[in-house]
Amino acid sequence: MYDRVDASSGESLCRTMAEECDTAILAFSTGKDSIAAWLQLRKYFKHVIPYYCYTVPGLEFVENSLAYYEDFFGTHIYRLPHRSLYRMLRNLVFQSPEHVTKIEALDLPGEEYDDAEIGEIIRECKRLPECVYTATGVRMADSPMRRIAMKTHGAINHNAKRFYPVFDWVKADLLREFDASGVRLPVDYKLFGRTFDGIDYRFLKPIKENFPRDYEKIITWFPLAELELFRRGEL
Repeated sequence: MYDRVDASSGESLCRTMAEECDTAILAFSTGKDSIAAWLQLRKYFKHVIPYYCYTVPGLEFVENSLAYYEDFFGTHIYRLPHRSLYRMLRNLVFQSPEHVTKIEALDLPGEEYDDAEIGEIIRECKRLPECVYTATGVRMADSPMRRIAMKTHGAINHNAKRFYPVFDWVKADLLREFDASGVRLPVDYKLFGRTFDGIDYRFLKPIKENFPRDYEKIITWFPLAELELFRRGEL
């Protein structure tokens, strides 16, 4: 499988992979790099199957962003629990005593629930062949550690069935492709300076100020998360 993959660039990686398999799964976080990965994939793959992993289910501001990208790319985005949601529940993060018994009665997935497992779930549910790999928006330019890892291990991981379609993109590439496509960044960047992926003070304060219904939903799942504001004298 993929004996002829040319991973000398993100473009050649996608082109040669798409010659053997016209479908790719996309781990879509709504972040700039995952948007860039989608822009790249749609040039080469006939079918892109994106999924989003939520930290807290059903938040309105997240769903509004997902609806925008579904409309922009013309493709449904599948919603799945993020492994951090299960990890926080298992570890009783910000949980009140009355929640503990309920959580302990749940059969929550363990650490085996990771990106590779999610890829297997989607392949099984969609009845996709093993040649369908999962793309993620990892770029070498993000950090020295990522550059070292990419140089060491390459832009495709056959064991995990994962590849990195924009691994060689730099900021200028992002700006060019975003301008050309007209795609927008999610509201997360305005609120947090990054994508939403936690329930600490950095995220809770802006959410409470801008999306009070979403804040209440977070507190429903994690009642003691309000301590993040209380300890700063904001309750």
